[in-house]
Amino acid sequence: PPPLLEVRGEVFMTHKGFEELNRRQREKGEKTFANPRNAAAGSLRQLDPRVTAERPLSFYAYAWGEVQGWTLPETHYEVLQHFRTLGLPVSALIRLVEDADGCLAYYEEMGQKRPNLPFDIDGVVYKVNRLDWQEQLGFVSRAPRWAIAHKFPAQEEMTRLLAVDWQVGRTGALTPVARLEPVFVGGATVRNATLHNMDEIERKDIRIGDWVIVRRAGDVIPEVVGVVKSKRTGKERRIGLPRRCPVCGSEVIRPEGEAIARCTGGLYCPAQRKEAIKHFASRKAMDIEGLGDKLVDQLVDKGLVEHVDDLYRLTVDQLKGLERMGEKSARNLVEAIERSKETTLARFIFALGIREVGEATAKLLAEHFCSLEALMKADQEALEAIPDIGPVVASYIVSFFKQKHNREVIDKLLEAGIHWPDPCANRPAEQPLSGMTFVLTGALSRYTRDEARARLEALGARVSGSVSKRTTAVIAGADPGSKLAKAETLGVPVLGEEDFEALLEGRLPTALQDGQA
Repeated sequence: PPPLLEVRGEVFMTHKGFEELNRRQREKGEKTFANPRNAAAGSLRQLDPRVTAERPLSFYAYAWGEVQGWTLPETHYEVLQHFRTLGLPVSALIRLVEDADGCLAYYEEMGQKRPNLPFDIDGVVYKVNRLDWQEQLGFVSRAPRWAIAHKFPAQEEMTRLLAVDWQVGRTGALTPVARLEPVFVGGATVRNATLHNMDEIERKDIRIGDWVIVRRAGDVIPEVVGVVKSKRTGKERRIGLPRRCPVCGSEVIRPEGEAIARCTGGLYCPAQRKEAIKHFASRKAMDIEGLGDKLVDQLVDKGLVEHVDDLYRLTVDQLKGLERMGEKSARNLVEAIERSKETTLARFIFALGIREVGEATAKLLAEHFCSLEALMKADQEALEAIPDIGPVVASYIVSFFKQKHNREVIDKLLEAGIHWPDPCANRPAEQPLSGMTFVLTGALSRYTRDEARARLEALGARVSGSVSKRTTAVIAGADPGSKLAKAETLGVPVLGEEDFEALLEGRLPTALQDGQA
């Protein structure tokens, strides 16, 4: 083999591996996975590589990055064949065809084979074979010009809607979930499907007892897309919004003009309490290692934790009596909770779980106000003056800090010893990208989203989660989302990956030199 060969490909999980993993999860009393794609993604995101190594993951190589000490052959197909000689796994389903008709014939063939494959697929990819042609065609912001995906239509089946349950989320939002007669759709048996909200229920006129069409959108998320009204008997019942929270019994309100109904129980609602604690402890918030969902459930159910500040009063003796928690595990968790006291202002703001304040907005608030006290005193006008903070988000922030109970919890967290460095202490007076705001969309080949964000911010730029007229440019990788279309509508410059590299090297791309930003 060559001294350096960067192999790229896809990690996936077979149906057999998925069933085996869920069997093991059930035996351990742990959460099962909804589908193989979620299972594979969740396995790769594990902080402990030993957990990842135990999961039944598979890999197919389909491309390469940096190569040293090897002259590539003339075609993509030949590279993949050479991978096989090196012992690298390459799909046996790849095919070399002569023309567009061959591509379409292959698409039809794979569509027929799809139900019997040992893993899920949602389409095929056509690639130009000759590497010199690939180089000439190059890239556009959306994808390589020499490759295109041809997706299969989403699979749909008909079944009966038996009942509707209401789930209560971290912010008190009530989400209707359809309970269905089991139906096999897109490689999985579907018993539950999202109904989104009351607006969607009313728009589609969905009723209990209806025969409905269920689709697995993208072969992942089951969804009720319509009703077969010709099969109605007159016995179907309309779906009503519950007046009381199904978890805590508090009043349910649906503000005028909003699709989402909410429980007013706040931090007193057990469903919100658990989700609030899980969010607080999550990796991008306070990052309390070892505090998983099952353990949070136990802590709340046994009355050891009511609010997030109670976490910082837990002892080894309290924890070691819990299910699957010995003295060593209890000590490790107490130490992890102690370590979490040293954090950043942005992480702490995100951990509070304020509606519509995600990771990017929390960072923006931390950098703008530089202290929690200043943020808590900010009024609607001061918040709306910040780029990317609109009136709705501003009102949520003001309302959150006005609540006496929230302020009391924050005081207790600070008394417990949570602290952070001044986010503005080492702010340079001027940096190469100061004053510029970028939006990332799609997948970059050399950087993860977090890495790209960090590189831009290190140069003084702001990275926003939404496109506006004040956006300097949108940096688009492969398979971008709606942000690209919005940028084009607003006339915001769109930069490709080469432009992004130029920014990191201190060179201003042509689109920004021309005054388009």
